[in-house]
Amino acid sequence: MTITGEIEPVRMIGLHGEATDENRYNRALPDETLRWIYEMMVVTRHLDDELFNLQRQGELALYAPCRGQEAAQVGAAACLRKTDWLFPQFRELGVFVVRGIPAGNVAAVWRGRWHGGLEFSRKRCAPLSISIGTNALHAVGAAMAAQRLREDSVTVAFIGDGATSEGDAHEALNLAAVFNVPCIFFVQNNQWAISVPVSKQCVAPSIAHKAVGYGMPGVRVDGNDALACYAVMAEAAGRCRAGGGPTLIEAMTYRLGPHATSDDPTRYRAQEEVDYWAARDPIPRYRSYLENLDLWTQRDDERLAARSTRLCAELRESVIDTPDPDVNDVFDFVFAEATPDLIEQRRQLGLELAKKA
Repeated sequence: MTITGEIEPVRMIGLHGEATDENRYNRALPDETLRWIYEMMVVTRHLDDELFNLQRQGELALYAPCRGQEAAQVGAAACLRKTDWLFPQFRELGVFVVRGIPAGNVAAVWRGRWHGGLEFSRKRCAPLSISIGTNALHAVGAAMAAQRLREDSVTVAFIGDGATSEGDAHEALNLAAVFNVPCIFFVQNNQWAISVPVSKQCVAPSIAHKAVGYGMPGVRVDGNDALACYAVMAEAAGRCRAGGGPTLIEAMTYRLGPHATSDDPTRYRAQEEVDYWAARDPIPRYRSYLENLDLWTQRDDERLAARSTRLCAELRESVIDTPDPDVNDVFDFVFAEATPDLIEQRRQLGLELAKKA
């Protein structure tokens, strides 16, 4: 059977900040919430730039920027409860900002500290997952636990278009549907899995179409529209809490920067494509929406700029001149008791380091 037909992305804010005629979802959020969403997006952008700069200055081993994806991340996370568990990949800075995880703790992950970043579990957020797709299975397992404990919580797996090419993601989607668990799969389709375009990963009309194969709802949303991402995620979460099972959401967005600081995107994508999406930057678009509602002023700009400056300064202070991780941490924090292989590897590394001393 061939599945055809486009799934039009849910869009509540037009490209110039105008309200669309979309009426299937609730847009009547409190003014404070609408302004807060914008603040979280701007703070995320500034902290993202600061983390990128810190890596370039040799303070972080690596960093995966999220420029261009702020609306998808902030919008999706903003509507969730603090008791809901989040399972990120490695580019979800906006999700961490919404959850109140200090950027310095995110930087610690990319610096390689032994603790892998503090505050994550306390904020009901799993650690960063560099292994693509595995976090989807973790999310389903947590949702099954919540279901059996009769908790009124939802789990969200934040995955990318590249993860849908991995077996782990398919297993997670199928398992979630079979057991009807309260899990949402939020796919940020940023058009590229490192250097492979989505057109070479999937021949279906969309990633959202794949939901029918698992027996769950599939929704496509404009990932550069924070209000639409909020509304679609809120509906899916409500369905989960009511016992309606999982949902697959495909957020259409774009990675404006490199895959990571070790990547050169000019080698595989055209500048014209980047320019096209840069003109659809989610932050000025949402700001125009607020201005059209008379919800943003110059004074708000000044207050937000001061807040972003303070948070960036705190981030730098938490990173600059901090001790480098002890290389032995690699061996000390794997198993409760070191295995013979680890003991031998530690010995060999010690000999190598002694030669260079």
